[in-house]
Amino acid sequence: MQKEILIVDDHLVVRTGVSIILEEKFKNISITTAENYNETLTVLKEKKFDLIILDINIPGGRNTAMIEQIRDIQDGVKILIFSVYEEETHACPYVIAGANGYLNKLSDKKKLTNAVDSILKTGNYLTPDIIKDLVKASTNKESINPLDKLSKREREISELLVQGDGNIEIANKLSIQLTTVSTHKNKIFNKLHIKNIVELITLFNKSLGLDN
Repeated sequence: MQKEILIVDDHLVVRTGVSIILEEKFKNISITTAENYNETLTVLKEKKFDLIILDINIPGGRNTAMIEQIRDIQDGVKILIFSVYEEETHACPYVIAGANGYLNKLSDKKKLTNAVDSILKTGNYLTPDIIKDLVKASTNKESINPLDKLSKREREISELLVQGDGNIEIANKLSIQLTTVSTHKNKIFNKLHIKNIVELITLFNKSLGLDN
């Protein structure tokens, strides 16, 4: 049976290169590409996929929150995060969020095809290092990512705050009252024990391993 694969990356060279590698290795696959997050969501509503190879840094991207939103559209789709960031700093938060695997873009062709083959056959691609980090996270979840304390709406508002949106812009984007934004903002600060947006940005960067 033919497998449908969606490659999401804002670089044409990456989309083309990964497509060529996979088409050489796998016979019964059909590849679709998208270059930003909004396009990804549109494509997902129009066509069913077995696997999404997803870059983190795409225009409109929303970090780990993308996993839940994608699964809201296609619950059974498998997701392989394909990123320039190192596995040791970024894999765990994405796998905890629901991704089926994580692969660094500097990986060779064999690792890429092995990861795709593993996910298509078994549903997951987890290296020993990722499994080790997941075990650590299961025993100390709070220290891994304090942002997990936030509700879905609070996380959504937090991400818009980090992107530089003010209360009015957030209210307009989410179609909610300005007072509702203020209430959520206060709850976010209280839950995370922070006082301002700068500290919120710092927490987001730490959760993605960007605090160095």
